[in-house]
This record gives sequence, C-alpha cells and structure tokens, in this order.
Amino acid sequence: MNTIFKSPVCEMTELKDLFIELTAKNCNVRCRQCYIDFPLIKNIKDFIKLDKIRETLSELKDVKLRCIYLTGAEPMTHPDFNSILRLCLKKTNVCIITNASFINEKKARFLKNVENESMHQIIFKLSFSHYDELKNDEVRSRGSYRQNMYALKCLDKYDFTNVICVSNYYKLPHNTIVSMFQEKISEMGIENAIIQVNEWSSNQDCDTQELCSTPDCMTSRTLTVNGIYSCPFLSNDYRGRTGSDMNNYSKSIRLETSYCATCQRNKDKMFSIDIDW
Repeated sequence: MNTIFKSPVCEMTELKDLFIELTAKNCNVRCRQCYIDFPLIKNIKDFIKLDKIRETLSELKDVKLRCIYLTGAEPMTHPDFNSILRLCLKKTNVCIITNASFINEKKARFLKNVENESMHQIIFKLSFSHYDELKNDEVRSRGSYRQNMYALKCLDKYDFTNVICVSNYYKLPHNTIVSMFQEKISEMGIENAIIQVNEWSSNQDCDTQELCSTPDCMTSRTLTVNGIYSCPFLSNDYRGRTGSDMNNYSKSIRLETSYCATCQRNKDKMFSIDIDW
C-alpha cells in the first residue's frame, strides 16, 4: 500500500522576534559547518539597504518585539552596521549573531556606548563546535576558537550578556559540553555567558508528523533583500518565503526541509534565545 507523506504545518502564534539578514553571502571566513552555500567569489556585495530596514520597522510600529537579531553570513561586514544597530535599538533589544572577528576591546567599548544611548540591550551570540580549540577549528576556521574567546573576554569586560552557541557536531552529551565550557570561561574570568547547545542534523529529511520543539518560525520572521522568510535557515529559499513585506506575509509554513528536521530535533530554538531581558 502506498502512503503519502504530508509535512507538518507550523502556525505562527505571535510575532516576538525579527531576524534581519544584513548580508546573505558576505563573510570574511569560511567555516566547513556553515549552512550557507558560499560562491567561489569571496566578497559578494549583497547588503540589505538601510531604508528597507527602516521601512520594515515602520510597518511593525504597533508590534511589540522582544528582540531583533542581526544575522548573515557575517552581519558586521555591512558598511552601515552601526547605523542599523542604532536604528534597531530604538525599537527593541538587539542580538548580534557574529563570528566575532570584528570584536576587540576598542569595538566592545564603542558598542557599549551605543547601547548606553538607548533604553534597550545588546546581546552577542558566538558560535562554537567544541570546547577544545583544535577540534573546534577543524569544523570552523583556523583561529576561530581563540578569536571567540578573546571577543568574549572583551565583551565581558563591558558587561555585555553573551551566548555561547555550540553546534554539537561531535555528538557529545550536552552536560559534558556545558560543564567543559563553564570550566573554560571560569578560567578566563568570564561571568556573563549563557551556553546553548544545538544538535546538527541538516542532512536528514524531515520524517515526523509531530513537532518536537517550538521552532523559531512559530514566533519570528526573517527580513532579507528578497522579502520575508520563515527563518534564517530558509532565507532566500522559495520553500521558506512567506511574503514581500511585513504588511502582508503568511503565518503558516510547511516543515518540509532538512533544516526543519534539524529544528524539530532540538530542545531549544536554533536561532532565538530565551532570557530575561
């Protein structure tokens, strides 16, 4: 007997978070684990325009967002990054998802001054794959572990809240990852860090009718140069497109991709963070 598989549908319950893809392909490093399919040309100038972000925030003037996430590729390569950050901070809290290569003590001090200009908070989300430097850099890029740790030290000095996001490439027990990172950052005197562990299974098809978690697409949408998408994984993928602007976008999405399977297999959300703002 033939059976027909129907992918589950996720309905948005409430728009709490907005992801803004500042660039889809511009990044200064190449990590082997990255979900972005980079072209051979290294520097693609595909930055979203400041006016488009301003227009979108105007469309959401009556929506109380919990957080705006600045994503990429690498969001801090955007030539108008500082202006975009200030604009978003007028609306709500901002989380910067970055490879940390642009962060040093001088930059951290500048960003703290930017944060102090507003009523809202800046949070940083930095990616790791292992608590061991060599194993981490095997998956990411050479020097990424030390750069991340240096950035954490600089950001912690200015009392930023930081999220250590660990993609569990090596399939280690979560409690082992958390305890080892806690030990590492304690040795460095870092206090303001949250450790988040995500399972990575993007090569597996979505094969369940049940939602295993609360995915990001249930409470957020992603703004890109090409319109509104369900999540950063599916930005610029036709299967994730939900509309052209925030005035008229779909609140339902079919969980039919391998990335959807990845989100469903995680206890926590892949991109947004649940903290006390």
